[in-house]
Amino acid sequence: MYPSELTGTYTIDPAHSRFGFVARHAMVTKVRGSIPLMEATAFLDASDPSASHVRVVLDVAGIDTGNPQRDGHLRTGDFLDATNHPHITFTSTAVKHTGDDAFEVTGCLTIRGVTREITIPLDHTGVAIDAQGIRRVGFEGGMTINRKDYGVSFNAALETGGVMISDKVTLEFDLSAFKTA
Repeated sequence: MYPSELTGTYTIDPAHSRFGFVARHAMVTKVRGSIPLMEATAFLDASDPSASHVRVVLDVAGIDTGNPQRDGHLRTGDFLDATNHPHITFTSTAVKHTGDDAFEVTGCLTIRGVTREITIPLDHTGVAIDAQGIRRVGFEGGMTINRKDYGVSFNAALETGGVMISDKVTLEFDLSAFKTA
């Protein structure tokens, strides 16, 4: 399926990757943000994708929506509770090749101490040897979760009907990983 030289251990590059989210605000617009990567490793098996696995740890204190006041509120107990739950983690339990460059990565997503199984569709976006001679691979994808499933339930009713913040949050992944072994 893929060249055997792709098989190996990779580190997800925080300088060239993005773990983002999008939530609707006031029922009229979308707010985008990102949460920085603390650590992430993956093992890719080119001949048997089901033997591949990944673990990602995100730093809740570093959440960034471009608005310091909103970011501060997102760190509180109303939302992500960074003091008591400083990390968001994802640990894969299964990887499935679904066609051409498409994969599904199933695993346990933990937010605010609540763990749920999710399946993330990812597209393999390419392979390159960078200027330092290091092999890189890219993946991108996204999915939608319900934030209330993770205990993130703060909201406010609007005078015109509806609520301030959507329950549905879209997660966005743009990943660049370099081979370490």
